[in-house]
Amino acid sequence: MTMDIHEILRRIPHRYPILLVDRVLEIKKGESIKALKNVTINEHFFSGHFPKRPVMPGVLMLEALAQAAAILGFETLNLQTHENSLFYFAGIDGARFKRPVEPGDQLILDVILDRMKSGVFKFKARATVDGELAVEAEFLCTVRDIA
Repeated sequence: MTMDIHEILRRIPHRYPILLVDRVLEIKKGESIKALKNVTINEHFFSGHFPKRPVMPGVLMLEALAQAAAILGFETLNLQTHENSLFYFAGIDGARFKRPVEPGDQLILDVILDRMKSGVFKFKARATVDGELAVEAEFLCTVRDIA
Protein backbone atom coordinates (compact mmCIF):
# COMPACT_ATOMS: atom_id res chain seq x y z
CA MET A 1 0.00 0.00 0.00
CA THR A 2 1.16 3.56 -0.74
CA MET A 3 -0.03 6.90 0.65
CA ASP A 4 -0.05 10.34 -0.89
CA ILE A 5 0.16 13.55 1.14
CA HIS A 6 -3.62 13.61 1.70
CA GLU A 7 -3.55 10.16 3.32
CA ILE A 8 -0.51 11.14 5.41
CA LEU A 9 -2.38 14.22 6.68
CA ARG A 10 -5.23 11.93 7.78
CA ARG A 11 -2.80 9.66 9.67
CA ILE A 12 -0.61 12.08 11.64
CA PRO A 13 -1.26 15.54 13.12
CA HIS A 14 1.95 17.20 11.84
CA ARG A 15 1.57 20.21 9.55
CA TYR A 16 3.85 22.75 7.88
CA PRO A 17 6.57 23.59 8.75
CA ILE A 18 7.22 20.38 10.71
CA LEU A 19 5.59 17.78 8.45
CA LEU A 20 8.59 15.86 7.09
CA VAL A 21 7.06 12.93 5.18
CA ASP A 22 5.95 13.64 1.61
CA ARG A 23 4.88 10.19 0.45
CA VAL A 24 4.65 6.62 1.70
CA LEU A 25 6.10 4.28 -0.91
CA GLU A 26 5.22 1.06 0.87
CA ILE A 27 3.69 0.08 4.18
CA LYS A 28 3.26 -3.37 5.68
CA LYS A 29 0.91 -3.03 8.62
CA GLY A 30 2.59 -4.23 11.82
CA GLU A 31 5.95 -4.67 10.06
CA SER A 32 7.56 -1.82 8.13
CA ILE A 33 7.25 1.40 6.18
CA LYS A 34 9.24 3.01 3.37
CA ALA A 35 8.58 6.71 2.89
CA LEU A 36 10.28 9.72 1.36
CA LYS A 37 11.10 13.30 2.18
CA ASN A 38 12.00 15.57 -0.73
CA VAL A 39 14.57 18.03 0.59
CA THR A 40 14.34 21.43 -1.13
CA ILE A 41 16.15 24.73 -0.72
CA ASN A 42 12.77 26.22 0.28
CA GLU A 43 12.86 24.45 3.67
CA HIS A 44 12.62 27.07 6.42
CA PHE A 45 15.63 25.72 8.35
CA PHE A 46 18.13 26.20 5.50
CA SER A 47 18.19 29.99 5.97
CA GLY A 48 20.11 29.49 9.22
CA HIS A 49 21.59 25.97 8.89
CA PHE A 50 23.89 26.98 7.28
CA PRO A 51 23.72 30.09 5.06
CA LYS A 52 26.88 29.23 3.07
CA ARG A 53 26.40 25.46 3.06
CA PRO A 54 22.78 24.37 3.62
CA VAL A 55 22.57 21.08 5.54
CA MET A 56 19.45 19.43 6.95
CA PRO A 57 19.72 19.35 10.76
CA GLY A 58 20.27 15.85 12.15
CA VAL A 59 17.44 16.25 14.62
CA LEU A 60 15.05 16.84 11.70
CA MET A 61 16.29 13.70 9.96
CA LEU A 62 15.42 11.82 13.16
CA GLU A 63 12.05 13.59 13.27
CA ALA A 64 11.31 12.51 9.67
CA LEU A 65 12.06 8.90 10.63
CA ALA A 66 9.87 9.25 13.74
CA GLN A 67 6.99 10.59 11.65
CA ALA A 68 7.28 7.60 9.33
CA ALA A 69 7.29 5.37 12.44
CA ALA A 70 4.18 7.16 13.72
CA ILE A 71 2.38 6.50 10.43
CA LEU A 72 3.30 2.82 10.74
CA GLY A 73 2.20 2.76 14.38
CA PHE A 74 -1.13 4.45 13.73
CA GLU A 75 -1.75 2.17 10.76
CA THR A 76 -0.91 -0.87 12.88
CA LEU A 77 -3.39 0.25 15.57
CA ASN A 78 -6.03 1.35 13.01
CA LEU A 79 -5.94 4.91 14.38
CA GLN A 80 -6.08 8.26 12.61
CA THR A 81 -5.08 11.68 13.89
CA HIS A 82 -8.70 12.76 14.54
CA GLU A 83 -8.97 10.06 17.19
CA ASN A 84 -7.14 12.27 19.72
CA SER A 85 -4.00 10.15 20.07
CA LEU A 86 -0.41 11.27 19.64
CA PHE A 87 2.80 9.34 19.16
CA TYR A 88 5.56 10.52 21.52
CA PHE A 89 9.26 9.74 21.68
CA ALA A 90 10.15 7.65 24.73
CA GLY A 91 13.79 7.18 23.74
CA ILE A 92 16.33 7.35 20.95
CA ASP A 93 19.29 4.97 20.91
CA GLY A 94 22.27 4.52 18.64
CA ALA A 95 21.68 7.60 16.50
CA ARG A 96 24.48 7.86 13.96
CA PHE A 97 24.84 10.42 11.18
CA LYS A 98 26.79 9.17 8.20
CA ARG A 99 26.44 11.86 5.52
CA PRO A 100 25.04 15.37 5.22
CA VAL A 101 21.63 15.82 3.59
CA GLU A 102 21.44 18.84 1.30
CA PRO A 103 18.87 20.60 -0.88
CA GLY A 104 17.97 18.45 -3.86
CA ASP A 105 18.40 15.19 -1.95
CA GLN A 106 15.60 12.68 -1.61
CA LEU A 107 15.66 11.12 1.85
CA ILE A 108 14.32 7.55 1.79
CA LEU A 109 12.98 6.61 5.22
CA ASP A 110 12.98 2.91 6.16
CA VAL A 111 11.45 1.94 9.49
CA ILE A 112 10.91 -1.56 10.89
CA LEU A 113 8.63 -2.29 13.84
CA ASP A 114 10.85 -4.39 16.09
CA ARG A 115 8.27 -4.97 18.83
CA MET A 116 5.11 -3.59 20.37
CA LYS A 117 4.00 -4.19 23.95
CA SER A 118 1.57 -2.32 26.23
CA GLY A 119 1.40 0.71 23.93
CA VAL A 120 5.19 1.03 23.63
CA PHE A 121 6.77 0.54 20.22
CA LYS A 122 10.39 -0.14 19.37
CA PHE A 123 11.48 0.79 15.86
CA LYS A 124 14.70 0.34 13.91
CA ALA A 125 15.08 3.20 11.47
CA ARG A 126 17.47 4.32 8.75
CA ALA A 127 17.41 6.96 6.05
CA THR A 128 19.38 6.90 2.83
CA VAL A 129 20.16 9.25 -0.05
CA ASP A 130 20.87 7.58 -3.39
CA GLY A 131 21.35 4.28 -1.54
CA GLU A 132 23.94 5.79 0.81
CA LEU A 133 23.22 5.69 4.57
CA ALA A 134 22.57 9.17 5.98
CA VAL A 135 21.26 8.37 9.47
CA GLU A 136 20.25 5.39 11.58
CA ALA A 137 18.72 5.02 15.04
CA GLU A 138 16.40 2.97 17.22
CA PHE A 139 13.31 4.62 18.67
CA LEU A 140 11.03 3.89 21.56
CA CYS A 141 7.65 5.54 21.08
CA THR A 142 4.38 5.48 22.93
CA VAL A 143 0.83 6.37 22.00
CA ARG A 144 -1.02 8.65 24.38
CA ASP A 145 -4.52 10.07 24.32
CA ILE A 146 -4.84 13.83 24.46
CA ALA A 147 -7.68 15.90 25.92
